Amino acid sequence: MISQQSIQQVYAAATIEDVVSYYVELRKRGANLLGLCPFHDEKTPSFTVSPAKNIYKCFGCGKGGDPVRFVMEHDTLSYPEAIRWLAARYNIELEESREDNDAYLEQKQEKESLQVINDYARDYFVNNLWETQDGKAIALSYFKERGFREATIKKFDLGYATVTPDDFTKQAVTKQYNIELLRTLGLTSKRDYDFFRDRVMFTIHNVSGKPIAFAGRTLVTGNKKIPKYINSPETPIYNKSNVLYAMHLAKSTITKQNNCYLVEGYTDVISLHQGGIENVVASSGTSLTPGQIKLIKRYADTITLLYDGDAAGIKAALRGLDLILAQGLNVFLVTLPESHDPDSYLQEVGKTDFEAYIETTRQDFIVYQAKTIAEDYKTDPIGKARAVNDVIKTLSIITDSIKRTFYIQQCAEILKMQEIVIQREVTKVIKTKITQQKTRKKFNNDNKGANNPGPYGGGSQGGYAGDPGPSAADEAQWITEKPTSHGQVISQPINNDGYQERDLARICLAAGDKKVEVDNEMVTIAAYIYSSIFDVIDHFDEPIYRDIIIEIFNQVEKGEFSQEHYTRHENELIRNLTINAIADKYFYATWPTPMHSQKIPMENFEKDSLQAILRFKYKKLKKIIGELKERITALAEAGDEDKLTIALLALKQLNEEKRSLGDQLGTTYG
Repeated sequence: MISQQSIQQVYAAATIEDVVSYYVELRKRGANLLGLCPFHDEKTPSFTVSPAKNIYKCFGCGKGGDPVRFVMEHDTLSYPEAIRWLAARYNIELEESREDNDAYLEQKQEKESLQVINDYARDYFVNNLWETQDGKAIALSYFKERGFREATIKKFDLGYATVTPDDFTKQAVTKQYNIELLRTLGLTSKRDYDFFRDRVMFTIHNVSGKPIAFAGRTLVTGNKKIPKYINSPETPIYNKSNVLYAMHLAKSTITKQNNCYLVEGYTDVISLHQGGIENVVASSGTSLTPGQIKLIKRYADTITLLYDGDAAGIKAALRGLDLILAQGLNVFLVTLPESHDPDSYLQEVGKTDFEAYIETTRQDFIVYQAKTIAEDYKTDPIGKARAVNDVIKTLSIITDSIKRTFYIQQCAEILKMQEIVIQREVTKVIKTKITQQKTRKKFNNDNKGANNPGPYGGGSQGGYAGDPGPSAADEAQWITEKPTSHGQVISQPINNDGYQERDLARICLAAGDKKVEVDNEMVTIAAYIYSSIFDVIDHFDEPIYRDIIIEIFNQVEKGEFSQEHYTRHENELIRNLTINAIADKYFYATWPTPMHSQKIPMENFEKDSLQAILRFKYKKLKKIIGELKERITALAEAGDEDKLTIALLALKQLNEEKRSLGDQLGTTYG
C-alpha cells in the first residue's frame, strides 16, 4: 500500500494544467484554461481547467476532479495506478507497504511476471539469431538481404524462432518460468508446444521500450496454408489497439518535427529508421484505431501516411482518415511510385531523394480526395455525386469550424461546385449527427431509468440531470449518484427540500471560509449559513447535506477548512458536488479598459448565501404549514377547541412569515 506521505508528495507535485495539457490542447481564457473535452465528443470547448483550484471540470458531460482523478478517468486506471503514473512522471519515489490491497498486488505481480517472461523470450529469440547455426544461416541472412545493418537488427531486437517444436518452452520451464503464464502470453500452446517456430521474429515494445508482444514472419514461400505473419494474442500487458510499432524509438523525433509518418509494415519502419527517418511508426498490420491515433496525438498534431501507390494502399489509408480527423489532427498522404513500398523505394533512391519525393508529392488528404474524385468522374455525374457525398461526410467530421470552412472553399474549387452547396450539405450532416446523438442519449437515459431507476427516479446512475429548482448562481448541477461510503442514501428530492439543502451545502463548499458583512459584523459564510438554519438543522430531508454544512462550519471555526479535502473525498457524491461548486465557467472579458461592474456568480457569495437561506427557510415553512394544516383538520374533526385555537394562531403567524420571505425573495411561491 502507498504511504500517505508519498500520496501527499504526488498531490503537491501534480499541477492540473501540466497533467491535462499532456493529453489536451489548452488555451488561456481569463484565469482558467479551456480545451475540448477528452471524455466526450464536442466541437465547442466546454472543458475548463482551473490552475488556482487545481481542478478540471467539463460543463458539457459533467466530469470533473483533480489531477489524480483526471489520470484515472482518462487512462482507465485505479487510484493506486494513477498515483504511480504521476509519481513516475514527477520522479517521486513512493513508499509502499504490502499489508493491504492483495488484489492489486496480485495483479501487479502477474503483470511483472509476464513482463519478465517477455524479457526472457526476447533474449531467447535474439540469441538464436546471433548464436545458433540456423539463426545465422537463415534469419540473419534474410535480414541482411533486406539491407538491415547489424546495428539496426540489434536496435529493433530482431530474432529467430527455431524449427524445433518445443525448444523455447522446454528452456523456459527449465528456468522455472510459469507454464500458465507462458500460455497467457501466447508463447506456448495448450499442448506445450512453441507458438512461434521457424520464423524471423519482430519484438513489439510499449512506449517505454519494454517488450510486450511478438510477431513472427515465415520464410517459407509457396505454401498458402502457412500464414505469412502470426502475432501474440492480447494480454494484460498488450492491447494491440493502443500500440504502434517502434513508437518507443520514434516519439522523440515525432515531437521535434511535429509530424508522424505512418506506414503499414514492420520492415518499412526498420528501413526508414536505418535511413535516418526516425519519426515513423506502423499500426502492426491492423486498421488504425482511435487508441493508436490518441497515442500519436500525444507527440504531434500532424500525421503523414506513407502507403503503396496501388489501389489497395490508398484504400487502406482511407480507412483511417475519418478517425484521424475526428481527433483534430492534420492528415497528409504520400503515394509512392507504383510497385514500391516505403522500404523498397528508400532502398532504391536513398534518403535525400526519398525525403525530396515526400516533400514534393505530399498532399493534404482531403484535397487529394477531392482531386481524385474530380479526375475519376469527369464523365460520370452520378458516380461523382456519390463520391462527393463521401467528401461531405469527411468535412463534417472536422471539429475546427475555421479549418472546415477553408477545406470547403478548396473542395468547392476543385470539384467545380458552388461553395454554398457544399456548406449547406455539410451543415445538414452535422445537424443530423447532433440529432442522432441527442436521440441516442435520450433513448439510453430512458432505458437506463426504466431498467434501473436511479435514486431520483428515471435518472441515470452516476450521471447528471438539470436542476429544476432555483439556484442563486445557476451553475451547480444536481448530482444523482448514491453515496457509496457515507452510509446514507439520497431519497427522491422532487417531493422534499433536497434542492435547497444541496444548494446550502454547495455554497459552504465553494466559499465556507469567505467572509461577508452581516449586521455590521464580518462573519464567515459557513457561520452565516449555520446560524441562520440552526433552528431547523435536525429537519433536513437529506442528512448528507446537513453533515457537510456542520463539518465545514466546524473546520472553518478551527481554521482547518480545505476544499482539497472535498475534491479528493472518498464519497463520490461529495467529491462531484464540490467540483461543481468551485468550477467556474464564467470569466471577465479582456477589454482594454475594465468595464465589468458586477461580480461574477462564483464571487457573489453574500447574495448567493442570502438567497439560498431564504429559499431554504421558505421551503421548510411551507412544509411545516402543510403538516400544521393536516393537524388542524384532525383537531377540528376531534372537536378539540383549545388545541385547535392554538394551531390556528400558529398557522397565521407562519403564513405571515412565509409572505415576508416571499417578499424578500421577490417572487410569489405556491
